[in-house]
Amino acid sequence: MTPQRWLDFLRIIADQGDAVALRYFRSPLLAVTEKPNAGPATQADLEIERLARQMIEAHHPGVGVCGEEFGEMQGASDSRLIIDPIDATNNFVRGIPVFATLLAVERDGEIIAGLVSAPALRRRWHATRGGGAFENGERMRVSETGRPEEATLFHSSLNNLSPEQRNGLLALSAITRRQRGFGDFYQHMLVAAGCGEMAVDPGLEPWDIAPLLLIVEEAGGRATSFTAERTIYGGSLVTSNGLLHETALQFLSGRDAASRQAATPAAR
Repeated sequence: MTPQRWLDFLRIIADQGDAVALRYFRSPLLAVTEKPNAGPATQADLEIERLARQMIEAHHPGVGVCGEEFGEMQGASDSRLIIDPIDATNNFVRGIPVFATLLAVERDGEIIAGLVSAPALRRRWHATRGGGAFENGERMRVSETGRPEEATLFHSSLNNLSPEQRNGLLALSAITRRQRGFGDFYQHMLVAAGCGEMAVDPGLEPWDIAPLLLIVEEAGGRATSFTAERTIYGGSLVTSNGLLHETALQFLSGRDAASRQAATPAAR
């Protein structure tokens, strides 16, 4: 199928998934279980992923699935669905409306379609490879800010950073104008929309990254692991407007002196 047809299919999954998420959000019926070393899971997580898998089996048999809750289902096709049924489950559990279903289609190792749906925010972001990135139907574009001292830096929890990375992030924070700890999918969508210049996220799985990488790239930005790999399998994610990407990577490497030198020319 073409990327656009896959995107149409992702929209159908998202429409049904959003209904499930909103039914449980801030509901006294919400039950939470703790996965070993992996944080919370709820009925919404399980139901949305089951729904997506059932739809794949019904409409696209042979397509594999990689999901947070039920793992890998091998398929005969060169394509597979990647799903995080509720990204930011901790937010969801605490009644914070910043959560989303993340959906992507990977073909031959490349993400060709991606969708992020945040029903409590009434926002949806999507992209197809070569087709641009959109927020609620409006074209997205990263910012053109190339000076660190004019930049906004987003980050997630500091607990998942190594001491070296944490020190690097704090040093990067010191030279940027503003810093906000949104975390999860939302900070990367803000980068894609031009609302900030850099976002830093450690400790991730492929389903946390897949649609975000595509959307940021199609908005004109850059998305890599902390070690500069363009992959959803690197365990971390740095997104940027492209102009400040190397600056972010330098600081996260922990080489503070080199990082400051690298940032100085852009600051002039």
